[in-house]
Amino acid sequence: MPTNRGVVYVGPGKVEVQSIDFPKLALGSRKCDHGVILKVITTNICGSDQHMVRGRTTAPPGLVLGHEITGEVIEAGRDVEFIKVGDIVSVPFNIACGRCRNCKEGKTGICLNVNPARPGAAYGYVDMGGWVGGQAEYVMCPYADFNLLKLPEREKTMPKIRDLTLLSDIFPTGYHGAVTAGVTTGSIVYIAGAGPVGLACAASCHLLGAAVVIVGDMIPERLEQARSFGCETVDLRKSATLAEQIEQIVGKPEVDCGIDCVGFEAHGHGREATQERPATVLNSLMEVTRAGGGIGIPGLYVTDDPGAADENAKKGMLGIRIGLGWAKSHTFATGQCPVMKYHRQLMQAILYDKVQIAKAVNVTVISLDEAPKGYAEFDKGAAKKFVIDPNNILAKAA
Repeated sequence: MPTNRGVVYVGPGKVEVQSIDFPKLALGSRKCDHGVILKVITTNICGSDQHMVRGRTTAPPGLVLGHEITGEVIEAGRDVEFIKVGDIVSVPFNIACGRCRNCKEGKTGICLNVNPARPGAAYGYVDMGGWVGGQAEYVMCPYADFNLLKLPEREKTMPKIRDLTLLSDIFPTGYHGAVTAGVTTGSIVYIAGAGPVGLACAASCHLLGAAVVIVGDMIPERLEQARSFGCETVDLRKSATLAEQIEQIVGKPEVDCGIDCVGFEAHGHGREATQERPATVLNSLMEVTRAGGGIGIPGLYVTDDPGAADENAKKGMLGIRIGLGWAKSHTFATGQCPVMKYHRQLMQAILYDKVQIAKAVNVTVISLDEAPKGYAEFDKGAAKKFVIDPNNILAKAA
């Protein structure tokens, strides 16, 4: 009987590597002939995982974590026509059927058929359909022909695997934030948050031709990481306001585009930097984004937050100055990134050296057994993107 191990959420602040079921081509009691089983090559720790591990969601103990997956196909269902055993594939974190109205419109982040509770599904995530996560040695992926991005042959993929592993989520998500905010040639952009998604967004803004990319955060190491690839930075702990710091950089207190890469666990700025103020980022973006500008919101917001600072925030209700955004004719784009809209193009940018995304987000490879330590370091604000090597494939190659 084949074995499998995975990273399991035990309770607030605690994850463990445990023995878990080996995946089957099945959805409950019925066969999943459209799915494949992967031997996982890389699987990444995401800030969204960290929200659950902190106890800031209604995630149940026993949940196998992980929605950022790259792997090798070791078994394919009889209905899988175009993905073959031996292929190395990138797995979009959104699970999509390819058949519903939203999928046919390219809105794969809100597929109507893969989650009985609400539109949209993901691997190893609370309220996202109950799919088993991929921070494991093996995982099952449904609707394979539609969902999976086949990567090049092994000799081209493996030298770039630290970059290509980011195609499953944070690179497309950061890029989506930039695109939906309207970033283009010559844009001046402000990105709230220098975590991995914020850094991926900053690299995406450079790829899209932005003239100035400004990144704000409160952790010096993360700001230093942003500066390492050409970003300007603002330290949100300082008494100077965000607008004042932006003015010091570009000569006026506004930007063309604003992007929220923080989400619902945002803190205040300046004197309130140690206090949770979940509406701060969105309100500050409306303040500094020019009239007629766009605001992209790839940062995660939830409908239920048991650890929130007040009763409204526990229900996902924040004190947003929507009147300001309306008066300035801002556009707002929210929700999960539809990964398939971007991942092929971004793969090409990686393969042809148009972007060094692993360097930008400081990819740090760890073993499966080191995952709990990786979660603990990430929770403290490490300026790293932890990539798990569950089958020691990268370690052996090195």
